[in-house]
Amino acid sequence: MPRIIIDPESSALAERVALIRTRRTDRARYPEGCVTIVTDEALARASAAPEAGLHAAVVYGPSTSSEGQRLYYLVRWIE
Repeated sequence: MPRIIIDPESSALAERVALIRTRRTDRARYPEGCVTIVTDEALARASAAPEAGLHAAVVYGPSTSSEGQRLYYLVRWIE
């Protein structure tokens, strides 16, 4: 997994618990349209459906890519 540079003074970028809709779990970053922020890890675990491509994770972002897309970086999958 790539190293994520975290800005401790940023008010917009933060670690967040999320559900990611994807078939591929080997990526380091996911577009904002695939990511749904949830309140806590328990809700993420309960809402996850890996067989349907919905995975619980901790992400960092949103960050803007050089192409202008908003991205979330994968910190870790919640099992």
